[in-house]
Amino acid sequence: MFSTVLSVVLPVIVIVAIGFGWSRLGRSLNSKEMTAIVSDIATPCLIVSTFQASRLSFEAFAAMLGATATAILLFAAIGAVILRLAGLRLRTFLPSIAFPNAGNLGLPIALYGFGQEGLGYAIAYFSISSVANYTLGQTIASGRADWRGLARLPILYAVAIGVGLAFWKVELPGWIGSTIGLLGNITVPVLLLLLGSSLSQLKVGSMGRALFVSVVRIGLGAAVGFSVAAAFGLTGTLRAVLILQCSNPVAVYNYLFAQRWNNEPEAVAGVVVISTLISLVTIPLLLIVLLP
Repeated sequence: MFSTVLSVVLPVIVIVAIGFGWSRLGRSLNSKEMTAIVSDIATPCLIVSTFQASRLSFEAFAAMLGATATAILLFAAIGAVILRLAGLRLRTFLPSIAFPNAGNLGLPIALYGFGQEGLGYAIAYFSISSVANYTLGQTIASGRADWRGLARLPILYAVAIGVGLAFWKVELPGWIGSTIGLLGNITVPVLLLLLGSSLSQLKVGSMGRALFVSVVRIGLGAAVGFSVAAAFGLTGTLRAVLILQCSNPVAVYNYLFAQRWNNEPEAVAGVVVISTLISLVTIPLLLIVLLP
């Protein structure tokens, strides 16, 4: 079991470390352009190709949709109460509790731990979480909703296409499937490199608050993940991936939103870094419990 966990976690750590070291050496990953390519081209292609390869059923996607939406609402509601009691600002820290790193970290862990089936479920979670982050997350951070921004999200259309292909059991022509698959394959390693690069550039501030919010994010994530999985009657890989995605550290996008809306970005950067470091311990422990 230990060797299995290492085989899942070590590739992720090594690639993140390469991105971290590359940036620390003063070499640019051109993160803005690379992020746009991954977000607007590679990730939508990965979503469509994974729906094709994993044969993710419409029923399984619907189950993950319901479970993910419930988990995010619970994160936001319980997180708001905890932050109020702790005297911390909701607009600054609530998005960090509500939205885990389901992309940069969640997709690779699911792929290495549970194969194509796990990646399919992780993409379903990631897609729903991304839509919620661009709507509810930005609404919390900015004080107003950005529905136009939602309409510009390529992953929204990729999910619709993927679900439609799965529902009607449509097989893409070989050359189209190969092209989409080739573009999608760059997503996971580039996401990890970008995560490492982003972590190298963040300035950690307010360590006490950052540690508190990090513990809440991962602890509440795990508790909600197990509870929602039980409530929805999820089993097997679907259950494991939901719990893993719920238990991930803070998404880097929360820092970007805090920076955009001037919501103590250095404090949020501290939460991103510290929660990611904590996850180096918590993710292997979860995998020991969840791996078959």
